[in-house]
Amino acid sequence: MVTLPRLVVAAPSTGSGKTTIATGLMAALRTSAGLIVSGHKVGPDYIDPGYHALATGRPGRNLDPHLVGVDRVVPLLLHGAAGADIAIIEGVMGLYDGRLGTDGFASTAHVAGLTSSPVVLVLDVARMSRSAAAIAAGMVAFDPSVRIGGVVLNRCSPGRNADEIRRALEQIGLPVLGLLPRDESLATPSRHLGLVPVAERDESVALIERLGEQVAAHLDLSALLDVARSAPDLEAEPWDLATALGIEASPGRDRPVVAVAGGRAFTFRYPETEELLEAAGCDVRSFDPLTDQALPEGTRGIYLGGGFPEMYAAELAANRSLLADLRAAVEAGIPTAAECAGLLYLAESLDGVPMAGAIPTRAAMSERLTLRYPVAVAASDSLLTRVGEQVTGHEFHRTTTTPPAGTQAAWTVDGASTGFSSDTVHASYLHVHWAGHPHLARRFADAVGRAVTPVRRLETTLETTLETTTVESSESGDRVADPLRHHGDVEVRDGLSDFAVNVYPDRRPAWLDQALHDSLAPTAYPDEEPARQALAKHHGRERGEVLPTAGAAEAFTLVARARSWRKPVVVHPQFTEPHAALEQAGHPVTEVRLRVEDGFVLDPSAVPEDADLVVVGNPTNPTGVLHPAATLRALLRPGRLVVVDEAFMDAVPGEPETLTADRADGLLVIRSLTKHWSIPGVRAGYVVGDPVAIGDLEAVRTPWSVSATAAAAMLACATERASGEARERAERIAGWRDRLETGLRELRIEYVPSAASFVLARPGAGVREALREHGIAVRRADTFPGLGPDWVRIAVRPAEMTDRLLEALTRVSP
Repeated sequence: MVTLPRLVVAAPSTGSGKTTIATGLMAALRTSAGLIVSGHKVGPDYIDPGYHALATGRPGRNLDPHLVGVDRVVPLLLHGAAGADIAIIEGVMGLYDGRLGTDGFASTAHVAGLTSSPVVLVLDVARMSRSAAAIAAGMVAFDPSVRIGGVVLNRCSPGRNADEIRRALEQIGLPVLGLLPRDESLATPSRHLGLVPVAERDESVALIERLGEQVAAHLDLSALLDVARSAPDLEAEPWDLATALGIEASPGRDRPVVAVAGGRAFTFRYPETEELLEAAGCDVRSFDPLTDQALPEGTRGIYLGGGFPEMYAAELAANRSLLADLRAAVEAGIPTAAECAGLLYLAESLDGVPMAGAIPTRAAMSERLTLRYPVAVAASDSLLTRVGEQVTGHEFHRTTTTPPAGTQAAWTVDGASTGFSSDTVHASYLHVHWAGHPHLARRFADAVGRAVTPVRRLETTLETTLETTTVESSESGDRVADPLRHHGDVEVRDGLSDFAVNVYPDRRPAWLDQALHDSLAPTAYPDEEPARQALAKHHGRERGEVLPTAGAAEAFTLVARARSWRKPVVVHPQFTEPHAALEQAGHPVTEVRLRVEDGFVLDPSAVPEDADLVVVGNPTNPTGVLHPAATLRALLRPGRLVVVDEAFMDAVPGEPETLTADRADGLLVIRSLTKHWSIPGVRAGYVVGDPVAIGDLEAVRTPWSVSATAAAAMLACATERASGEARERAERIAGWRDRLETGLRELRIEYVPSAASFVLARPGAGVREALREHGIAVRRADTFPGLGPDWVRIAVRPAEMTDRLLEALTRVSP
């Protein structure tokens, strides 16, 4: 016999406040009453137990007769509550709502009966009075075996209405155990699959503290404890890991490493899964697919649980080093189990964004929510299963995969094959609670034990990413092997109108053509010195504050090679060459992603304080956003180099936010002549700024990297005549851009207001491909970190061309 005070927090329906009351009660009993509290959740839900864990300081546990079997519910309750003073069990849906067609199987009432637990009923009385008592009376009468010990009134303030409800409840013999007033600050945000997980909410700790304080202030903790202590002793033994696994003694000293995905994108897994693997002899180590550059050292098994990878697809794709490591591990035969989010992470792509590419399927968001509680049949012998075996599980997702199953499917569910399996991989949408099917854990651990070769560590090099990273169009199937090295010129072919390449479309000035021609006459090696002096004078700088380069591309490479960067940061979405150059130089890159919801505006506080290099575009390619100079100055720190890419600043009339005149320590500005002066075949650019940093770049530069033609272009474009022509070009660009943006507004196509010679628009997935059928090339944007296949970048063009584009968009836009 085991004594365990306990109660179930239930409600007539979803949305009544069960999670608020249950989580707040756990926090209040822990902090105010000083008790050791064990939190539990009826059903398969992963999110609520995360809040329970934060409130109790212990793992949140699930009690689900469908997933683990009726006989394991009480043993698992006792296992999870070992050492606790009280167990709080949060119900699911309405009190009597269970698996459809089963008369309430796996309902809150079912679990309350299995565990002999009294129920505290939560009633949301914001829009009712005495009717609350009628609802409670119906709950009591519907199944007399369910013992309701009292009621908590949610969203109810003291007063005449509360007194009316209290009297009505007392008439039917139900005491009111507290009134929690309305407080919108205690609400938990939701998304397409329910509440936002606790790991994704930076304010979660403060929220739990407020919940505990409110519950302690407004609920009768003493009366609630009396209800919990009225629960009878349980005639069962706690669930035992060794017995479940069928092992008699603890494993030997060799504990193979199992890498378990965690962090904000992978929050869904049952604690018993890791406990089983540990008991079976594995060394379970968590890794964060958003931030870790490689799998844990010595990984011999991989477990990828559930979560929200669709919310973090761009960030996951940006961690190319880890994706390469993961794919190499799977291909090397490292045992890998993946559920739902794990399946998406192993896929080739998710909504067109590249994933690991370890299994042959592509995933995409769907309008239809898949929610089912099935019995699945193993479709084959595999890493985890033997053909014909049955397991219980649940599915909850709004994505689909194409194809839905491999040549060797993982399961048959409702007569359809689903998932992918082999001797070393098992991946599907089905979530299985391994405590209910411990043989799966045993098989996985045994396979890990046999995988004696640790995963090969892959370096973050260009060659690696070329082999392992692709972007694939959701419509046409065209692939990009290395998104960071993709450029708009490959979008254009004969017969297509060019809206992809950001080169000024008119002819070069005659004086520039002449200068380029004359530069080829001498037979001597190029001399960049006159150009360097001219550029310094043009910007009012000293010679040592300017460095000519073979285009902006060389400048980014020099920055990457100049120092041993500890934490380089690239602000995305932006031109990808700085990121690629840093990776090629062996520097793991930290990304700061600007959000479309914020207009892709930079908040300097988003940049990690310990970053020693920050690269940001202004105006930014591809968003066209022009950041205020003051915002960029706010990035400056002692010991940090801030590199501002102003490759398109000359397209901004008057260049109001340029930093080329700022003499600040740790500031470099990169400029390019390529686009504005229509000389894409001449790599001409330069760097202006901190002379110490300029010296570092010059020290690693290849001799004579700047050609005579590029030097001549710099010299010619650093004159008053060139400045006047540059302003005229910028004003023409502004006029063309206004026409384009006006047309996009009239077509109701989302776009980002631009200050540059291009506009980032969001006409929808497949529009880029459809425009090609109409003879128009625009720049795909899914190769920019943070953007998907529904975005395109459109180079601004003269009126006649712009009208032709808008006409085509009228025909092809959804």
